[in-house]
Amino acid sequence: MSLEDAKQQIDHAFTRTDLKGSSFENVFAGAASFLRRKYTKDLAGVDVAVTGLPFDQAVTNRPGTRLGPRAIREASLLQPCDAPYGWGYDVLSEFAIADYGDMPFDYARPAEVWDRITDHVGGILDAGAACVVLGGDHSVTFGCLKAHAERHGPLSVIQFDAHSDTWTDDDMTRIDHGTFLYKAAKLGFVDPERSVQIGIRTDNPDTHGFNILDARAVHRNGPEWVAERVHEIVGQRPCYLTFDIDALDPAFAPGTGTPVWGGLSSHQAAVILRHLAGIDLKGGDVVEVSPPFDTTGATAIAAAHVATEILCLWGWTRRKG
Repeated sequence: MSLEDAKQQIDHAFTRTDLKGSSFENVFAGAASFLRRKYTKDLAGVDVAVTGLPFDQAVTNRPGTRLGPRAIREASLLQPCDAPYGWGYDVLSEFAIADYGDMPFDYARPAEVWDRITDHVGGILDAGAACVVLGGDHSVTFGCLKAHAERHGPLSVIQFDAHSDTWTDDDMTRIDHGTFLYKAAKLGFVDPERSVQIGIRTDNPDTHGFNILDARAVHRNGPEWVAERVHEIVGQRPCYLTFDIDALDPAFAPGTGTPVWGGLSSHQAAVILRHLAGIDLKGGDVVEVSPPFDTTGATAIAAAHVATEILCLWGWTRRKG
């Protein structure tokens, strides 16, 4: 769609006919789909579906991440006019990307949510599209991992986080954003030895076999070193990337439920993500954005950039040439 055409149109989320290409709408107007992609439930011809999982009933501290997908979509409107910077290709033009909307669920039946997420994400994958998720609290990643593992086998996980989320909890009926990865590993959805956690800065003595590059290691060795270590650990195994926004220091992402000082800067996260190019990424998510505590919108802006980088990482090994 040309810039001249765009001057006469609005609400590309509903009116655009081509799933590929930039959008030149006024960033302050129109319907807020992710990166101005078309809202659709028709996945025919779709390469990647972006979907929201607005669930936050598994948090241990401040709530509000149920509002995260909406805020991330709005923040993403700063980006769709140009190709993502520095990648050397335009994921928005090469691939058909759609906004699949949010997953419906009964908020009064939280115990059903994990299975609903597995079915929701699994349905997207079975339609032939990859899936990028906007959370929601971090417990939503459990259902995403299960859906991907059922189709690809045990996954390597690349996790950006202040917390390991592997606290021991053998009650599989509990929904908890601090134990979901322990359960995913115990059930065989992920391979801890070929997975890596980046930015950790809270104490959990039992690593359960996960490789940890804590925040101090990132600051000491630099983001390029971190990316090299991730490549060494993950290799070319099918992998899933989950980014808890509290991996960033509260100075860069205050709008989250359990902020911890000493975290990554936006620059460090951006460089690490860019240097992960070449991994066999099957899907990913960005979670734990809590708009009630995001007074400037900086947290949602960071999350929107993370989600865009996940799209670029997915497309890197599938792009033309």
